[in-house]
Amino acid sequence: MQYLALLRHNLALLQRSVLHVEQRYAARVLRSLPYVRRQVHEKADVLALAIDDSLKDAVLDSVRRTLLALLPSPYQPEEAAQSGETTTAMDEDKPAEELTSNEEAAAPPETSGVRAEALPECVAYLRLLAVVYLLDQPDKRAQAMDLCAQALDDVVKQNRRSLDLLGAKLIFFLARCYELSPQGLSALRDKLLALQRTSSLRHDAETNATVQNVLLRMYIVEGNLYDQADKLVARAMFPRAKASNPQVARYDYYVGRIRAVQLNYSDAHTRLQQAIRRAPQQGLLVQRAPGTETGAQVSKPLASGFLQTAHKLLIIVELLMGDLPERALFRIPMLRHALASYLPIVQAVRVGDLALFQATLQQHEALFLRDKTYSLILRLRHNVIKTGIRRISLAYSRISLADITRKLHLDSEEDAEYVIAKAIRDGVIDARVEHDSATMVSNDAVDIYATNEPQAQLQQRIDFCLQLHNDSVKAMRYSLDSHRAELASATAAHERERELANEIADGDMDESDEDWP
Repeated sequence: MQYLALLRHNLALLQRSVLHVEQRYAARVLRSLPYVRRQVHEKADVLALAIDDSLKDAVLDSVRRTLLALLPSPYQPEEAAQSGETTTAMDEDKPAEELTSNEEAAAPPETSGVRAEALPECVAYLRLLAVVYLLDQPDKRAQAMDLCAQALDDVVKQNRRSLDLLGAKLIFFLARCYELSPQGLSALRDKLLALQRTSSLRHDAETNATVQNVLLRMYIVEGNLYDQADKLVARAMFPRAKASNPQVARYDYYVGRIRAVQLNYSDAHTRLQQAIRRAPQQGLLVQRAPGTETGAQVSKPLASGFLQTAHKLLIIVELLMGDLPERALFRIPMLRHALASYLPIVQAVRVGDLALFQATLQQHEALFLRDKTYSLILRLRHNVIKTGIRRISLAYSRISLADITRKLHLDSEEDAEYVIAKAIRDGVIDARVEHDSATMVSNDAVDIYATNEPQAQLQQRIDFCLQLHNDSVKAMRYSLDSHRAELASATAAHERERELANEIADGDMDESDEDWP
């Protein structure tokens, strides 16, 4: 059956990764983990059969019995053959990697038992699959937590570079177990900090990156401890060059959230854009439809939850920077439903409608609190008021503060006066406030061409072009070998003159010969 063949093939890839010292084989095994996780619930007996066949060593007998106790009885191929089960009926789909790679489509290697050199890697992988099977069952999450903690302790004790990727994945699922438990991630803080120090000293890039992301999630999502998260980012060096792409994307997202809370919107915008670009943009999972041979491609976006969360924060950051996100962003099918509550916020900021902003904020307050964007959206109130004042100053040459208070839904005329004064000081509008009549008077638009500003701008551009030309001329370089041709010709001329002088000295030529140059 194909599922058993996939498990055996993954174990063979782990052995090849250890023998050839190539981490890419282990990475290929972990890329198939989502497919294995989807199928492991229906085919847990197949996983038990793979564990029973692979861990036949007497040293691993206790590990084998522990894992088999957590799984159903092993699958019996003879019974399946008698019941008429076929390969197509047992496996409705295959991972995309197997269908696209000729090397993967070949017959799976025989792996009845594993090599002694790769025993730790294979044991860690089989434990990981058992943890995944137990984690998705709410009544068995305590067992998953204990098994994952034991597997992680064994991986840390062995200190093998080939266990870096598997150890990082075990850390991820251990953090997930604690997050789903009543204890929360905070109960894992001491262990995570110890793992971060150990992975940094051993230069385990993937483990270090995973631990830092889990710590940032613990600080930001659970405890709102942005100061501690910022200290971790400042003092712990993230292995960006060696970490995997998903870990770098998660790290950029968390750092972008920290920078947004710290009012550093430009850096937050850059980080969030990098996180979105590193995430999968389009995902196609190749699935095999029942009763077909070639299979059907079913479009399913990958990392859709991460992209939705990152885009929500990116939209708020762009609004706080004074920019407006593109409307086409809200029409993407994967983001349309998730961003439906944020579209009225964008519209309120664009037109300066404070009533729409307040109504949307009250209507979707629970959603914004769950997304942890409520505090950032509250900062947009001033942007909405500033946009409304700009539109009013363009529409009215003179308007009373009472009318501005009513249009902007402010509390009092004093608040309106303070807001207008700040907008005038910031250069948002060109107006003045007459206190006697309690009105705002917009200054007449000045003809810019009647001043010296256009000439100054033109002269500035001309000076820039001239300076660019001068810098380009100074930066010109001649070929490094151009002097060699001149040197060769000069040397040849000297040799010719020396030969002629020797001939004249010997009496073979005189100064009247025609050959004299």
